[in-house]
Amino acid sequence: MRSFALAALLLLGSATLQAQYSTVKKTEPRKWGSAPAAFPKGAQMAVVSGDPAQPAEFTVELMMPDGYRIPPHFHPTDESVEVKKGTFLVGMGDTLDLTKTNAMKPGDKGKTPAEAHHYGVAKGSTVVSVTAIGPFAMTYVNLKDDPRTAQQQQ
Repeated sequence: MRSFALAALLLLGSATLQAQYSTVKKTEPRKWGSAPAAFPKGAQMAVVSGDPAQPAEFTVELMMPDGYRIPPHFHPTDESVEVKKGTFLVGMGDTLDLTKTNAMKPGDKGKTPAEAHHYGVAKGSTVVSVTAIGPFAMTYVNLKDDPRTAQQQQ
């Protein structure tokens, strides 16, 4: 009965956004898929709990290859991050500057307040867990960095 209710909720959710994520139970292996179009190509994402398209708490994991960069951006809600694997270089501000980053290692946790401009770079293969309140939204500081804009211009 519980799995039927979960399936019904998923079908009622945002079809566009939900199609970009894979929902899994915490006890099951992660079902990775391409990260949504808001992220630069090359990352994969899995939903751990909740639904990023809904106005409630969700947790996703983002898997990034070595050197992967998320340009300066911000979110309308607070964001909590925990590094699961690798090293995540995190900086604050409007310009990605590796000399101004803090290295987060596995087990390290941090919180970025709503509207705070920040960026990240993966050092080695890196996995981070991100918890926030949906619906998920990401705004790039510089429009030219937004992969969605680049896709529209092609």
